[in-house]
Amino acid sequence: MIDGLISGRLYGGPERRLDKVGKPYMVAKVRAPSAEGEMLFVNVIAFDDDVCMAMEQLHDGESISVAGSITPKVWTDKQGNVRPALDMVAHRVLSARDAYQTQMN
Repeated sequence: MIDGLISGRLYGGPERRLDKVGKPYMVAKVRAPSAEGEMLFVNVIAFDDDVCMAMEQLHDGESISVAGSITPKVWTDKQGNVRPALDMVAHRVLSARDAYQTQMN
């Protein structure tokens, strides 16, 4: 397991889902730039109620930073190129909206 902090933009909106026993969780995709300028997809899942509530307020294209446990993955695009990706279990979420609300208080 790798602990990390990822910053990027939401790709699509977060989705609320229910597990087998009816407990809600959230999933989202974040596009984060790599050091080489390529975009990296991060598949984010959150189980913590506070993190889920924060994610529920976000929309497609918003800037976001997510801290949590990361697992490296690969995927193959339509042209057959193998590309890197990350799966993350989010423990904390910060958006530009949070920073703005902090300034207002």
